[in-house]
Amino acid sequence: MKVRFVSRNEFKLTETATILQSLGVEVVPVKETIEELQTTDASRLVRDKALRAFAKIGRELFVEHTGLRLKVLNGLPGGLTQVFWDTLKADKVSELFGSEEEGSVEAVTDLCYVDGRQFHEFSGVITGRISKQPKGSRDFQWDCVFIPDKKSHTFAEMGPDEKNKISMRKKALDAFAAFLKKNGS
Repeated sequence: MKVRFVSRNEFKLTETATILQSLGVEVVPVKETIEELQTTDASRLVRDKALRAFAKIGRELFVEHTGLRLKVLNGLPGGLTQVFWDTLKADKVSELFGSEEEGSVEAVTDLCYVDGRQFHEFSGVITGRISKQPKGSRDFQWDCVFIPDKKSHTFAEMGPDEKNKISMRKKALDAFAAFLKKNGS
């Protein structure tokens, strides 16, 4: 079974392909830039992005958005995580939000699959905290500052094998793969 994934982010493409391959789904990467709606509503963001991608490509596909919801900011930045991250960067995020309090942030992946007739949304959530200082590679955005609950290392320190077993993206992709298999897509 194959499915198109629209993203220009090599890290997301690789991580998504690895997770879905383990579930029997092959990812066909579509490296297109799709402008994201700037909103805190991640469901609205991925639906709009999927619609734009479908209009451009004209085939079944999925898109995703992964972001952070900080408890201290009443769930922000959510759908605005990219703007937030690009503005603050790793050191400032750790300085402002670094905490030992578990559950102080949610990492959320919202995924939208469009088949030409309707949208299908899937979500995965993992709680954690922001580290007091960035740790590990800074290549994949906020992986260097996010520590999942009951863990002592950031996603970046864990490496892909450990991260891909517990991540928010894994949870969303598990639900998506089950849907694809059930519906014979």
